[in-house]
Amino acid sequence: MTSLPTFTAHNGFALPAIGLGTYGLRGARGAAAVSAGIDGGYRLVDSAFNYENEGAVGRGVADAATPRSEVIVTSKLPGRHHATAQATWSIEESRDRLGLDAIDLHLIHWPNPSQDEYVQAWSALVDAQQRGVVRQIGVSNFLPEHLERLERETGVLPVVNQIELHPYFPQTEQVTYHREHGILTEAWSPLGRASDLLQESVIIEIAAAHGITPVQTILAWHVAREVVSIPKASSPEHQQSNLAAASVVLEDAEVEAITALGRPDGRLFDADPRTHEES
Repeated sequence: MTSLPTFTAHNGFALPAIGLGTYGLRGARGAAAVSAGIDGGYRLVDSAFNYENEGAVGRGVADAATPRSEVIVTSKLPGRHHATAQATWSIEESRDRLGLDAIDLHLIHWPNPSQDEYVQAWSALVDAQQRGVVRQIGVSNFLPEHLERLERETGVLPVVNQIELHPYFPQTEQVTYHREHGILTEAWSPLGRASDLLQESVIIEIAAAHGITPVQTILAWHVAREVVSIPKASSPEHQQSNLAAASVVLEDAEVEAITALGRPDGRLFDADPRTHEES
């Protein structure tokens, strides 16, 4: 079984370098994929209220032979539940759907700045942590200005910020900001959801040099940058292939060459946290 490196936040909380994304994994097949992933070596499982699969993820965690205490289960608070009362019951609803005594890591999914209730949502997460409903709290798709406001108004800094991050959108400045403040960076869509990326000559050449696949090359790039990636994989073969990427060590020049694929318009869709609104 692959031994995964870990990255540590400002409060000592640590995450493995590669986790299991579950978007689209639902029902009995989704639960089986989660269970297989955990028993195959994954120790971080990522879900969300809006993925409509917390039940399947919880079943997969319960069915796995791996002790529950070894698995970090993540969920996320949706944009429509930012107001204090809604956030409070939404967090508890996620815990009940997952079937857990406590959610290991709970994030705010998007800041929804025009709504301007994300500080309320954060305060609800702080309260939930104090009550033992969740163990660690963080955010997703937050910009430095949003993170600074959370700390300024509540005194509590997130341990994680999950953001869009892939070679076409490497987020160099944001990753540096997170590192300087002890915030773990998680990458959603770490492979860019784009077949074009896997055809890039620099990716293919680096993959050939290491005897690995283009997908593993991209995941190794994330590891080299101390970014937690959470690719979705439903089959045991893909799950194991992804985990194996954690043991690949890229040269600094190779990391820089992949980072250089970044584009000013590299986002996958119109998902700028300054304007994007999640329901």
